[in-house]
Amino acid sequence: MDPQAWFILKQLESVGAPPLDLLTPEQARLGADFRLLAGAPEEVAKVENRTIPVPGGEIPVRIYTPAGEGPFPALVYYHGGGWVIGNLDTVDVPCRMLANRAGCVVVSVDYRLAPEHKFPTAVEDSYAAVKWVAEHAASIQVDPERIAVGGDSAGGNLSAVVALMARDQGGPSINYQMLIYPVTQHSYDTKSYQENADGYFLTKNTMVWFWNHYLRDEQDGKNPYASPLLAEDLSGLPPALVITAGFDPLRDEGEAYAERLKAAGVPVEATRYDGMIHGFFWMPGVLVQGNAAINQAANALKHAFHVVKTS
Repeated sequence: MDPQAWFILKQLESVGAPPLDLLTPEQARLGADFRLLAGAPEEVAKVENRTIPVPGGEIPVRIYTPAGEGPFPALVYYHGGGWVIGNLDTVDVPCRMLANRAGCVVVSVDYRLAPEHKFPTAVEDSYAAVKWVAEHAASIQVDPERIAVGGDSAGGNLSAVVALMARDQGGPSINYQMLIYPVTQHSYDTKSYQENADGYFLTKNTMVWFWNHYLRDEQDGKNPYASPLLAEDLSGLPPALVITAGFDPLRDEGEAYAERLKAAGVPVEATRYDGMIHGFFWMPGVLVQGNAAINQAANALKHAFHVVKTS
């Protein structure tokens, strides 16, 4: 294990906070503030909070616009937190870094959380958000021909699912999917679940707690829009970056999804950060590898957007 990640685990252990799976969702949301691990927020040319319509209501989004002349490519970003916790602030620092380093507008989406809003609400909100970006591109200095989706953990799950939905429902056009240690299947039987069930930040019990709050019943877990690894056909999806962490229960299902994408003819860049724990992508303030992963993601986005522009 990376010594920095080990140090963070020891620090978190010393705080003595109860495990998430012993808390109510409300208690978990109050306690789950890891912004100190993200470091100081970078300046971005413009940051705007607004709300957008979704089926049955509206949700907040935060729009980060880099310096320069638009229209810019766009990344629609979905935060992690097991569909139960997390918010725009959780991923504020990585979103700022991605906007600056990839030279793209980042639209961070505050989809509605479970258990108040169970599956498929988060999926519907996430899909509505990418449609909104495509339809209102001109008003936020975005090029509608260059839109990517991305997210971490549950947000990686939502990114993969939105890419599937956009393919299945004829749009909007998505050029790239950035999947950071994504949840891809409602199952706990992988080798990485056995190896990393406890003691590495995200535990098996916490994932069971997240899934139980998110799904209405067991059948939902078999739906490809909850478990994209179960989708029969992954052809015709946008190129993907899949980042996994060595000490993460979700490692194997993320890598299995990358392999299935490859087998379906989708271009995939898959990287395992061997010494890392779940959540490292939004800990660039304390983890060198967190910074490296954000730089890798920004470079992959830049390349993908350039390919679309010149093709």
